[in-house]
Amino acid sequence: MPFKKSLIVYSLLVFCGLQALAQGPKIVYSEPEREDSRRTSFEVIGKLNGNFLVYKSNRSDDAICIYDNDMKLKERVKLDFTPEQLINVDFVAYTDFFFMIYQYQKKGVVHCAAAKLDPAGRKMMEPVELDTTQIGWSSGNKIYTTINSDDKQRIMVFKINSKNTKNFLFTTMLFNANLELQGRHRMNMPMEERNDFFTDFQLTNDGELVFGKCLRQSYNEYVTKLSLVVKYPDSSGFTVNEVETGSRVLDEVKTKVDNSNKRILLSAFYYKQKRGNIEGLYSVIWDKQNNRKIREFASVFNDDLRGSAKSADGSVKMAFNDFFIKNIIMRRDGGYLLVSEAEYTTSRGGGFNRWDYMGGGNPWISPMDYYYWSPYSSWGSPWNRWNTGSITRYHAENIMVLSYDAAGNVEWSNVIPKSQFDDESDNMVSFQVMNTGGEVHFLFNAFERRVLMLNDQSLSAEGKITRNPTLKNLDKGYEFMARYGKQVSARQMIMPCLYRNYLCMAKIDF
Repeated sequence: MPFKKSLIVYSLLVFCGLQALAQGPKIVYSEPEREDSRRTSFEVIGKLNGNFLVYKSNRSDDAICIYDNDMKLKERVKLDFTPEQLINVDFVAYTDFFFMIYQYQKKGVVHCAAAKLDPAGRKMMEPVELDTTQIGWSSGNKIYTTINSDDKQRIMVFKINSKNTKNFLFTTMLFNANLELQGRHRMNMPMEERNDFFTDFQLTNDGELVFGKCLRQSYNEYVTKLSLVVKYPDSSGFTVNEVETGSRVLDEVKTKVDNSNKRILLSAFYYKQKRGNIEGLYSVIWDKQNNRKIREFASVFNDDLRGSAKSADGSVKMAFNDFFIKNIIMRRDGGYLLVSEAEYTTSRGGGFNRWDYMGGGNPWISPMDYYYWSPYSSWGSPWNRWNTGSITRYHAENIMVLSYDAAGNVEWSNVIPKSQFDDESDNMVSFQVMNTGGEVHFLFNAFERRVLMLNDQSLSAEGKITRNPTLKNLDKGYEFMARYGKQVSARQMIMPCLYRNYLCMAKIDF
């Protein structure tokens, strides 16, 4: 009798264990389609009405692909309203419709237009023209940039005319969630120095355009002067606030809006001296309601953290010299997670280091065109972007995560070790973040027994890293492009992948 009871208990434990495993991340793949190759341009739109929508472009053939929950292609809806060649396309998705904001050139004029489509990929209204720009020559570079607030109740389309290098002309168009124009303004931004640069652009839930303006000694040097720039919805000008950074020498500056607490965060790695090693992280918390600096603080990286972050053959002192800030995740209590990754390139003609690409920020983004200036790299196919004539190897290594409380104090820090590289393309390296609320998942490729496998490591709220078991249904024939994955719901991500040189989509359920 005791033996039977023990057997029953053991069986229940095994069953529960199997159920727990069954609740782990699971992958479902779409079938390869003849039209989609590694040269296909794509954009994951999101999840609408229980289906997953992906935009795909093959030369002049633009389509919305609709997948069901099993990633079976329900329909491939060709877009009959787009011109033969698009320069750029952006999507803002809601629960039951989405906007497609696109730009194209006809003769010497660049047009920016928008279409509203339903979950079946059909037009809900005829496309409307938002703006035009006469440039007088043929150009494949994007002119307009589209950003939206976290709650998607505000959308902004803007352009920057930088023909006059000492006085940039901004044109901003603010829309609501129905794409109704709330305000259009043209403003000048004096550029006192040749080496003035902008940070990333953010739009608050209140409709304020926020970004940083940085002064460098030269294109590939440090930030010596930093200003926070805010454009309020009802204002026809900029509010520029100089941020006193003291004697610190700053690296690439990142901005992040904290909508819950009406604050703005500015963060950058810093040095004690030029051409020195990264000492730590410098941050400023700005109260946007009262337009004042609440606090500034610097976190010095200690030797323990440096030892964990350095590469296998790297130096402790130089441990963070290849790190770049990749994500800032805000919490409702005012605290936040800052995620950075070590990135660099090597080539037969000599390796690139931080000083070579300081002006561009990230080593994998080309310098910007400063006539009509776009703050982001152009959309489209992520392949063949660096046809330089020499073999370039892209490296992506350890991930560092820092947790701060609302006052800017370090709560904990941790490092996720990894070592990735690929030749001539960065498609298979780097990582993607999946935030499930209770923990944050980091998805990236890693070699296991000489096979490239998608790894999942999760980070708890207390900073504990868990290496999760191999994802269910992981097929060796698929190569994942984790960096282009997109979270489409609380526990689902769509990640592009290649199967025998065909573009596919994989759904990951957590």
